[in-house]
Amino acid sequence: MGSLGAVLKHPDDLFPLLKLKRAMKHAAKQIPPEPHWGFCYSMLHKVSRSFALVIQQLDTNLRNAVCIFYLVLRALDTVEDDTSIAADVKVPILIAFHRHIYDREWHFACGEKDYKVLMDQFHHVSTAFLELGESFQKAIEDITKRMGAGMAKFILKEVETIDDYDEYCHYVAGLVGLGLSKLFHASGTEDLLSDDLSNSMGLFLQKTNIIRDYLEDINEIPKSRMFWPRQIWSKYVIKLEDLKYEENSEKAVQCLNDMVTNALMHVEDCLIYMAALRDPAIFRFCAIPQVMAIGTLALCYNNIEVFRGVVKMRRGLTAKVIDQTKTIADVYGAFFDFSCILKSKVDMNDPNAEKTRSRLNAIQKTCRDSGLLNQRKSYVVKSNPRYNTAFIVMLIIILSVIFAYLSAKRTN
Repeated sequence: MGSLGAVLKHPDDLFPLLKLKRAMKHAAKQIPPEPHWGFCYSMLHKVSRSFALVIQQLDTNLRNAVCIFYLVLRALDTVEDDTSIAADVKVPILIAFHRHIYDREWHFACGEKDYKVLMDQFHHVSTAFLELGESFQKAIEDITKRMGAGMAKFILKEVETIDDYDEYCHYVAGLVGLGLSKLFHASGTEDLLSDDLSNSMGLFLQKTNIIRDYLEDINEIPKSRMFWPRQIWSKYVIKLEDLKYEENSEKAVQCLNDMVTNALMHVEDCLIYMAALRDPAIFRFCAIPQVMAIGTLALCYNNIEVFRGVVKMRRGLTAKVIDQTKTIADVYGAFFDFSCILKSKVDMNDPNAEKTRSRLNAIQKTCRDSGLLNQRKSYVVKSNPRYNTAFIVMLIIILSVIFAYLSAKRTN
């Protein structure tokens, strides 16, 4: 759960945090008894607990398809990410990966920790894949084939231009959006939404991750992973790794703001996509990560800490997003509020200030024009003053006593 200090500073985080913890425990118990499905859902919890949580609300057939789709692409990504694999070994594996998912015997040793287990025991994923309906299998195979080919292309090619950046993000994330749209359609619950909108859903998430993970990627051993396009960073420094050095702090923040501004161009497409969804469970599955992404960009913008360590939303706010993102009105409200936070951080001396403000104004206009802003309860801008610190401390003490009593009783 969130740290005590964070809860005391944001006391209205407590109840969403408790609900999130309970939901995670419930999700962890929903693991099928069959060995291959048990492995897949257990692995899903290990590699992405938040994804494992939001996937639980989907219909069983669709949930199984999305679970396997995620694990197949996670395995593909593990091969791409392992910088210890020589390019002449890695490229053929990426290109042929869509065939390996039909082979119950195939596995490949790479990755670390849970990802190594996933690759060593990939036969469980293949076995589960082969039990899916044919329409689900074809959608997963198609996206895996296209993504593997795209990843292979960028093993041998650096991200030079913004077009390269968009193309790379399309292969590793935009195609995920296209694949999910196909799975939703195959389940019979949604219309097949356009490739452009589906692509933007993936690009917005991927660009947010690339921005947030700068330091982790640049410090990767044995070889740095560099996804920021030269066309952007070369305006500020000679080498991409120069952004992490303290003497370049001013230029680093300007480059960061340029990257965030680029990511914001996909927001309006994302809002159109989410507004078109009809199934409440699919809507929440899609909306929660998007709200998390705009929240993360609001935190990263103009923030030198991106180049010093890990920058992420506090756990309590994450719990609120998961708990309270239920309708398109909630999504418009969250995007509006986070864009307000972003706008308040824009320094008019920043070289991209006008472009940033223009994109934020367009996002806010879309949210206002929806006519739904007055239908949501804001959880972003400020904490609810109804709760005071003394009450929260007392509640934590009471909960701790109850937990200790129940634990002792269980032991006896």
